[in-house]
Amino acid sequence: MLHTLMRSALGLALLLAAAVIGCASPGAVGDRVTPLKRLAGRGDRTTEELKSSVGWLDIEAQESGRSTIRPEHLLEFANKARAAVKPPVPVPKKHILIVTGGGSYGAYPAGVLVGWTATGTRPEFDVVTGISTGALLGGFAFLGPSEDAELQRCYTTLQNENIYKQNRILPSLLSESLADSAPLAKLIREVATDERIARFAVEHRKGRRFYVGTTDLDARRAIVWDMGAIATRDTPTDRELFRKVLLASATIPGFFPPVRIPITVDGKRHVERHIDGGTTASMFFAPPWVPAAEREKLPAGWLHGSDVYILVAGKMYPDPTPVKSRTFAIASNAISTIVYDQTRSDLHKLFLLTTMTGMNYHVSVIPTDVQSPLMSTDFDPKEMSRLFCAGVEWSQAGPKWRITPPGSEPGEGVKYRAGTILTDTNRGVGDQILGPPFRPMPFVVPEK
Repeated sequence: MLHTLMRSALGLALLLAAAVIGCASPGAVGDRVTPLKRLAGRGDRTTEELKSSVGWLDIEAQESGRSTIRPEHLLEFANKARAAVKPPVPVPKKHILIVTGGGSYGAYPAGVLVGWTATGTRPEFDVVTGISTGALLGGFAFLGPSEDAELQRCYTTLQNENIYKQNRILPSLLSESLADSAPLAKLIREVATDERIARFAVEHRKGRRFYVGTTDLDARRAIVWDMGAIATRDTPTDRELFRKVLLASATIPGFFPPVRIPITVDGKRHVERHIDGGTTASMFFAPPWVPAAEREKLPAGWLHGSDVYILVAGKMYPDPTPVKSRTFAIASNAISTIVYDQTRSDLHKLFLLTTMTGMNYHVSVIPTDVQSPLMSTDFDPKEMSRLFCAGVEWSQAGPKWRITPPGSEPGEGVKYRAGTILTDTNRGVGDQILGPPFRPMPFVVPEK
């Protein structure tokens, strides 16, 4: 009996922690806290102390443990590598958009897109890839600025009841999920109309591509769906598949029930269960489409000079937040930390890809000075509108795309320590500044 209770408690903890992974969110999670509040007698740090702790260093250890490759040397190497793959005859430049997951944090990249449209510089993307909320957002981005009003509506007015219905905790332990995703499925049906799906088919025939990532729950592997190819088949079954893939990509493991998708292998029918694409990768790259007859003729550097834009629905590093001394709070915070690290790791992989292929690497994340107090599964129109407006303002001010990989900017390095006697360098959260601009040299789902 005790063993059964322990397993149930562990299962609940993992389900709640899985809700953090859901949406592949590098956004804030955990308990809401009152600034400067201490748990009496526990020695816990306040919110302000946590923000300041970014600059608490063991100066001597930090210096001795500095990076093997200095940022300026990395950029110099990257520029040389990029130049080395430049083909003798230029190939038409392509534009690739990659959107991560992040739940309600998708409001910020949604604002970036709308603000980008207003500047008159937003390109038509040859390829768009998306995971979780990035799949929904990416679909609007793929169809173009004509969808900006609907994009804004979805990321500034929706509430929790439009996304999910919470199940009773105890019965849910014996079921597939803590919440019912029927509201989200309904929303997807309303947004992914037959008319819009037909437009994906039109753009696909032009050579443009829209890809969505999910995770095969039982096979434990990433799956990439060519949404335009599905749309071109133009049958009720395939339109339903289109919507199912969007739902599956945003299906938080343990929080939402897996989406069952029937497939046929050599005439035999199987049913796969799919969940959030962010379970296996926070983002992925796919190359522009090239007709089969032309692929063998492509020069080695055919992607040289093309632009890769990565919209991260979250921050590069999480905001320090006091965590209650409770099992679920500790577990969810730890899982969130892992998701942040996965996102940074995938950004590094894409920086390497763009460097080796000669593409330009552009990243947008929520700035450190923009407050992000929400959980990624908390859809509060007021807070989402604030994030949306911050994204619009960033774009309209003349976007300063980040073109360095994670860890290369001031204050982002590992904190080396040899003891507990530290120096406060007065560099807190929000004080980090970007280094001088450069043109980096920039594929392939990042594999786990």
